[in-house]
Formats: sequence, structure tokens, C-alpha cells
Amino acid sequence: MWFELDTTTLITICAAISVVLFAEAVYLLGFSTASYRSRVNRRLKLSKNQPDREAILIQLRRERGLTDGGMLRFGVQWFNRLMLESGMTRGALTLALVGLVAGGAAFFGVMKVREEMMEAGAAGLVAGLLLPFFVLLFMRKRRHGKFAAQFPDAMDIIVRSLRAGHPVPVAVALVAQEMPDPIGTEFGIAADEITYGADVETAMRNLYFRVGQEDLPLFVTAVSIQGSTGGNLSEILENLSRVIRERFKMRRKIRALAAEGKFSALFLSGLPVAIFILLNVVAPDFYSIVWNQSLTKMGLALAATWMILGNMVMYKMCNFRI
Repeated sequence: MWFELDTTTLITICAAISVVLFAEAVYLLGFSTASYRSRVNRRLKLSKNQPDREAILIQLRRERGLTDGGMLRFGVQWFNRLMLESGMTRGALTLALVGLVAGGAAFFGVMKVREEMMEAGAAGLVAGLLLPFFVLLFMRKRRHGKFAAQFPDAMDIIVRSLRAGHPVPVAVALVAQEMPDPIGTEFGIAADEITYGADVETAMRNLYFRVGQEDLPLFVTAVSIQGSTGGNLSEILENLSRVIRERFKMRRKIRALAAEGKFSALFLSGLPVAIFILLNVVAPDFYSIVWNQSLTKMGLALAATWMILGNMVMYKMCNFRI
């Protein structure tokens, strides 16, 4: 063996592991319910040290890029909506810093390889502008996925609360107390808006405005109809919860069935690039004869175009809207 452990060292390691496990057991036994309740979501964590619910509402709005009244803060609305739906709480300054770092890395990387100021500047500009945009798109997609997974459970809580005789605002507040982020804080903001004067329909529409998840309009419409014309809201939400769960199961099933096609596309797209990098590492002069030829550049451009088209076709074949 390339290493050996004597008996003393082995006993010392086991004793250290035992001490760590014992400390963890003591911590878990002493973990109070109140401490757990304050960590369910962001809103409850803030309410632990700030009793003023209105101040918490304003702080949560500011973290999401909104004004104190819940309106969009920036002039570019599509960008502000993207930041809002992504759930980013660190503000535009952090996003600008990410773009600056990405642009600088791309500039110096291209400058070191190509030694062309124009190409390096173009690469830095593209990376600095596109990377923050793709980061926001990724964060929005991930947040929508988490919200969709939690949404049926939230509606079940509302249904049980309504059947127990509670009004809709109390049921919404119960979701904010029981569910983790992102749905816990979002429903908490809606509950605080109802507390400070907004009607239920307006609070639900503001919820959809902040989140933008595709299942929310069904919920908002059901609450709006019940508020204007009446009806059995608990039965409607129970059926809606079942439909959303079935859709979620169908999406997971399609994702599993399409995993082979996605892996094939990833493998076939990455293999030429990996071989190219490997050849340049093993034999740096392998492409030196043909690298500066115009025919080589045309061939690479044609191959890249066909690869992109093939990936687009495979993406359409492996992605379905349910």
C-alpha cells in the first residue's frame, strides 16, 4: 500500500470521529423548535430580530430589486423582471462585478493566446455582457423549478386551513410559516401586503408578478373568482394541486426518457473539442501546417454551424412542454 496506518494513529482517528459525532448528537438534541422555526425561510429569519413586519416587507422588496411600494426600480423593465424572477438578493452591483470579472478573464485569456487587442476586447465585451445574463436565466429556471415542486404542498396547506374554517389570508400566512424558500418568503410577502391594506386578489397578482412561474395564474384565477363570485375554493385548489402534481410527474418521466438523447448530444458535441485540446497538449505542432489556411477556417466554421444545427434539432426532440 502507498500509505500505512499504525494502531495508535487508527485509534486517534476513530476517537476524533467519535467526538465529532457526539458533539453533533448533543447539538441536535438541544436544537430548539424556536430556532428551527426562525430558519424555515428568509422572512422568518429576519422576523427573529426585527419585530416590525412592515420594515421586513420593505427590506425583502429592496433585496429583490423593487421599490418600497413594490414597483420596479430600474428603467430597463425586462432586465428588472429577470432579476426579480431569478430571486437574486445581492443587487445589480454584484451582477456587474461578475460581468467585470468574466470580461477581464476573457480579455486576458484571448490576449495571451491570440495577442490581438481587437479580438481580446471583443471577447471581453461579449463575456462581460452575456455571462451575467445567462447566470440570471439559470437562477430563474432553478427557482421556478423549486417553486413548482413546492407549490402543490403549499396548496394542500391552504386547502386544509380553509376546511378548518380559516379565511384565505390566514391560510396564505400559514404557508409562509410552514414552507421553506422560495415559496415561504413569497407567500409571506403576500400575507404582509394583505395585512397592510391590499386585497387578496391584488396580493396574489403581485405574487405572480414577482415569481412568474407558469402554474401561478391558475391559482390566482381561482382565488380571484372565489373572491368575486364565491364558490368552494378548497375543492378547486385540491383539484388544481392534483393536476400540477401529475404534470410534475409527467415532466420527470419525460426527462428520464430523454436523458439518453441529451447525453448523446453532449457527448457528440464535446468529443471533437476534447480531441482538439488533447492533440494540442500532446502535439502542439500537429495543426501548425494547416491552421493559417483559409480553407481550414472555412471548414471549422462549417463544422461548427452543422454542430449547432444538430444540437438545436436534438434539443427540440428531447424537450416537451407539458
